[in-house]
Order: sequence, then C-alpha cells, then structure tokens
Amino acid sequence: MAEDHLVQPWPVSGSIGAEARGRLTAGEGIYVTDAAGRRLIDGPAGMWCVNAGHRRRELAEVMAAQAMELSYNSPWYTTNAPSAILSKRLAGHAPEGLDHVFYTTGGSSAVETALRFMQFANNVKGRGEKKLIVSRQGGYHGSTYLSASLNGRPRDQDWMDSASELVIKLTCPNPFRRPDGVGAAEFCDYLVSEFRDVIETVGAERIGAFVAEPIMASGGVIVPPDGYLSRMRALCRDNDILFIADEVVTAFGRLGQVFASQDVFGLDPDMITFAKGVTSGYFPLGGVMIAGRLLEDLRRSNHSEAMFAHGLTYSSHPVGCAVALKNLDILEDGLLEHARAVSSHFQSRLKALEALPLVGEVRGMGLMACIECVADRTSNNPLTLDLEVGKRIDGHCQELGLLVRPLINMCVMSPPLTITTAQIDEMADILRRGIELTMDDLVREGLWHG
Repeated sequence: MAEDHLVQPWPVSGSIGAEARGRLTAGEGIYVTDAAGRRLIDGPAGMWCVNAGHRRRELAEVMAAQAMELSYNSPWYTTNAPSAILSKRLAGHAPEGLDHVFYTTGGSSAVETALRFMQFANNVKGRGEKKLIVSRQGGYHGSTYLSASLNGRPRDQDWMDSASELVIKLTCPNPFRRPDGVGAAEFCDYLVSEFRDVIETVGAERIGAFVAEPIMASGGVIVPPDGYLSRMRALCRDNDILFIADEVVTAFGRLGQVFASQDVFGLDPDMITFAKGVTSGYFPLGGVMIAGRLLEDLRRSNHSEAMFAHGLTYSSHPVGCAVALKNLDILEDGLLEHARAVSSHFQSRLKALEALPLVGEVRGMGLMACIECVADRTSNNPLTLDLEVGKRIDGHCQELGLLVRPLINMCVMSPPLTITTAQIDEMADILRRGIELTMDDLVREGLWHG
C-alpha cells in the first residue's frame, strides 16, 4: 500500500511515490519493533523527538482525556486553558524576557513564524529594507519556503526553489573542517570577522535576523568553537539584528535543560524556536518564544491597525498543549537530571569509536552525537567513493539491534533521554560492530583501503 499510495519525505524522483521504507510496528522505552519482529534501540529517538521514550502511559492518558474534554478550538477567536498554562511554564524556563509564545505545528512552521514576525515588525517600524536573513552553511531549519531557504546542507536545495535573494549564508562553524594549520581560536575569530564584514558590506539597515542552531543537528551535530555564539550574539545586538536561536532539537532535555540557549550557552536570544521534544513526539506541536519587548515596541508604534496576518488552524491546539504540559512534568520530575547524569558516559563510549580507522571524528554534547567517517584521517576528506556509507552502517546495525540515523558519511545518535548506562553500552557495542562490518564491506568491494 505504501508503494502504491504513499509519498515519503525526501524522495528522489526515480522512486517518488513508489517506495516502501522499513516498517515499525511498536515501541517501548528506548526500543522499537520492526515488521520482522526485531527489537531495535531507537538511536535517533524517532527524529530527535521521542525524549521521554515510547509508550509513556501518562502521555497517552492525558492526550485521551483532553480530547474527551475539548478536542479543538479555533485560535482565531477562542482560547483554551492548556495553551495558556503551558505558555506561562515555558516562559519560566526561557531566558529572562522571552515571556511570550506563538504556537505552531512543528519546527519548520516555528522558524517560518519567527521570520515572518521579523518581517512584520520591520514593516510596522518603517524599515521595509531590513529583511535579509543570515544563516550558515551546514545548517538545517525546515521544509517550508522561508525556513528551507536558510538550509545549507549538501543536496537540500539542488532541485528546489528558494527565497535565495533574502538569505546570506556564512561559513559552517565546524572545527573539524577548519583549514590546516588554523587553531580553534583563530577559526572562531575568522567566523566572527566574516559576519562583521557581511554587516559592513551589506549594511545593518538591510539585515533583519541571524538564525542559528546552538548545535547544528542535522548538519552533523556541529558544536561551534568556544565563544562563537556569544560573539555572534554581540554583533547582532550592536547592529539591531534579531538573534533567533533554533532550538527545535536542542530544547526539552537533549542537552539536559528545557532550553539550552541560556542554561548551556549563556545566550539571551530575541526569539527561540522549538518543537519535537516539547511533546516527545506524541503530538505535532512547535512554537516561538518571543521577547516581550519586541511586542511592546509594536504596541507603542503609530500603526495600531497593522495586522500580523499569520496563523495556523492548529495553533495552540488543546490536545498538543496538554501533552506538552505532562511531558514538561516528566522532564522536571527527574528526567532532565537523568539526562545530565548519563551524558558523559554516552559521549565517552561513542568517543572511543575514533579508534576505528574509518572514523574521523566523534563529536557531540549532552545526548546527541555524530560519528563522521572519512576516507583519509590525515586530510579529513569525506568518503567520496561511497556517499552511502552511513546507510551501510545503519543496515548492519539494524541486523544487530540498533536503528541509526545515517547522513551521507555520518551517523547521528540521539536516543531517548530515558536511556541507561547499560543501554548506552549496548548501543555503543552494536555501533562499533556495525562500523567494523562496513569497513570489511568497503575493503572487499575495493572502495576503501583502510
């Protein structure tokens, strides 16, 4: 039926509308079960999102209870209690001043909302030219038109239109790929200078926002150099450019905090986008935390009639917000603490994989990591002879009991936050064996010589 009727995300034209991907039938805790009955560790936690784990009865029960009490209300002219209560609780976790929330249905629509708000605010202020958006190569921000225009991953925009005239892309802040002979501090200086040069060349009066994931998630778990984010924030503040922190992945426990911007990186963004872990993937919900002062500026303007003509049928959905409230209870009631406690073991067990000849670098923070495979450890070149090496590793790992998220020559791991140290050991052991089997394949097929 999938081959006959289902169009999957990110298909290639040669198989679009005619492919069936691996079927999962059940989940429990950190595990999922596939159609063959194999029990697999959910290494990616779905899509960075099943933070509280699969089959949490309390989340399912609150979802059912809210649906029976109030299944839907139109956000255009009514409000529901769960959305208001959740807004207050999220404001309590966000950096000081980010005390308002606009709810969306996911991460793409959250980023889209933040960008449209920037455009609207500048129109109201009479700054119609201040609309350019700065992002980074290697970043990923969504699939809607504006959010996708910011993406800088290889192949994402090869065949897709975008609002390229609105976007300026800076160098990816990946220390692993910095030029030979350049130290981390020098590389950071270059990145900051590059942004400063763009501002001076283009003009601060034309740049509306800088959008950045604190850690580039789908770009390969890129952890920027020390001081990079705070220095980029300072440039934004000095030039009246909104700093939008895209925390669709890093929020809700992935780095051990509800929001990572302030608590992990010392940032005070103007907006934070979120989704995924806010409901642990049990219901589609996202949102934008907005600094109250930005809204106060609009209320003080001389255009009281100006309308922010933006909204979604499912904004502030009562069921989604009720699930998010219970999910926040779970995080606050020990899960955040547990995630912080096991993260060092997670990072050290995966870091040990760098001993394998195929592995160029293992990097990460909290409970997110990337294993990057390279053809040549000296030059750090990607594995150009086999761009599907990640899929090969994932295939072997599935046979052994682990789902991996393959990204060309990289494997991304971001398991449910409920994972134990023993389960981390099991996951790391399977991943090591999967990489070893892949090395054997590549040697046997003449694609790599170790």
